[in-house]
Amino acid sequence: MIEELRIKDLGVIADATLPLGPGFTAITGETGAGKTMVVSALGLLMGERSDAGAVRLGASQARVSGIVHTSDAAVVDIVDELGGEVEEGELIMSRTVSAEGRSRAAVGGASAPVGALGRLSERLFAVHGQSEQLRLKSQAAQRDTLDRFGGSKVASKLRAYRDAHAERAASEERLRTLTETQESRAAEVAKLRAELEEINAVEPVAGEETELAQRIELLGNVEGLRAAAVGAGEALASESDDPMQRDAGGLVDLAVQDLERVAELDPRIAAVAEQLRSVSFQIADAAKELAAYASDLDEEGPGELARASDRLAQLTALFRFYGATSEEVLSHAEAASRKLLELDDDDEALGGLADRVAELTARERGLAADLTALRVDAAERLGKAVSTELRELALPDARFVAAVTPLDTLSSSGADEIQFLLAPHPGSTPRQIAKTASGGELSRVMLALEVVLAGADPVPTFVFDEVDAGVGGAAAIEIGRRLKQLSKTSQVIVVTHLAQVAAFATNHLRVVKDSSGGFTQSSCQRLEGDDRLAEMARLLSGLDTSESALDHAAELLQLGA
Repeated sequence: MIEELRIKDLGVIADATLPLGPGFTAITGETGAGKTMVVSALGLLMGERSDAGAVRLGASQARVSGIVHTSDAAVVDIVDELGGEVEEGELIMSRTVSAEGRSRAAVGGASAPVGALGRLSERLFAVHGQSEQLRLKSQAAQRDTLDRFGGSKVASKLRAYRDAHAERAASEERLRTLTETQESRAAEVAKLRAELEEINAVEPVAGEETELAQRIELLGNVEGLRAAAVGAGEALASESDDPMQRDAGGLVDLAVQDLERVAELDPRIAAVAEQLRSVSFQIADAAKELAAYASDLDEEGPGELARASDRLAQLTALFRFYGATSEEVLSHAEAASRKLLELDDDDEALGGLADRVAELTARERGLAADLTALRVDAAERLGKAVSTELRELALPDARFVAAVTPLDTLSSSGADEIQFLLAPHPGSTPRQIAKTASGGELSRVMLALEVVLAGADPVPTFVFDEVDAGVGGAAAIEIGRRLKQLSKTSQVIVVTHLAQVAAFATNHLRVVKDSSGGFTQSSCQRLEGDDRLAEMARLLSGLDTSESALDHAAELLQLGA
């Protein structure tokens, strides 16, 4: 419930505070005074699209704020999520629109995206105007209205159906995709297997090409290596018979012999001799190693070079197609293996997917049939209830019908066509309200629907913008009565130009236009006593001092009390 609405610099309204509160609030005023701006202000507070052209001329921005009382846990959760607060059931919402078109919102004292106002308004408000009457002509809106009247049973079944519909559609799309791409997948499978066979035949090892390149470079200089090994070996341990040629090993042995003759005389000499004996062993081992190395080069060098070169050539062939290094080739093989498994899984899935689609379709149709049955039941009850309300709204012979026609096709909303029909006269055939209902009749159908729906799915606040358009006299009085009845369970705010409707309000506000300063601006007044009587007379006759109009106004107020 909106306790208070403040409007500043919106259209012709410079600064107005509307005390609303519970019950039925009627908002009246002269043509052009700015009554529509009140509805526009509520629309901004509900997250509707803003218009910079609505900012009052000369003002930098328009601002709308409202104090809303709520105990809805879902609203509290949304506000908490946005970082705001609902203090003792009181929520403050605001919206500003700059002259440049920028829009900002605040919820519970915290800045919030404008879309958050829309989320909250779904729980707090229902706005009905000429555009809503036009929307009611659409089959989608009629279906939503019937489902809303159907309550939790329809809502629960509709959720289950939509889940089944989405799952079936996704599986069907998967089946279609797999079927259409079966040939291309087979070609991809053959390609991947050929690639893996080629890579596996070589069996690359990470980093292998670097080691091979180093080995090939070494083996390419085998003559120089062999000559160096032989020369060094001769220098360490020569096999020559020339007594003049001395090798390192022989010289060290002579030195050891010389030191051993005097080693007993001095421990230091003995230590040096021991070191040289170790050196002699090392020289002998090194000479043997060089001899073996030279022998290996002679026996294995050329063959190993050929093998290494062939191996590097195999790897290089892989590098041309699968990566610049052995690591990249191995990574490509791993990815190809995963993709091959995925494609094999697709082929296996294809076999059972058609059965799964058939199973899901049967389940979806079963839920659709259940949903149809619930809608048929709700439609019968809705038709009777709305017809009863229309009789109270000065359409005594009107008959409202909610027709549910099962269809063969399955959509996201079920397998039904929903149409609201109206037979305005006895014996007439019910026809679509979009084709047969006049503006006044459509207004009353909409109001009748809201009165009926309020019992099944109450909304905290209803806002009606000229719901009485196209009606007058007795019909207007009945509209006023039904609005007052609706206000027993919800807050009702009505912008009207009919005294017959305003008479039933428990709170009467007048938007007042003032052009005395050379430009027009409006404010808002709460009317009581003689002031309200004068406004009622003005609505009736255009004159607020006419004795006959004042008498008629008093009569209406007594009727609406």
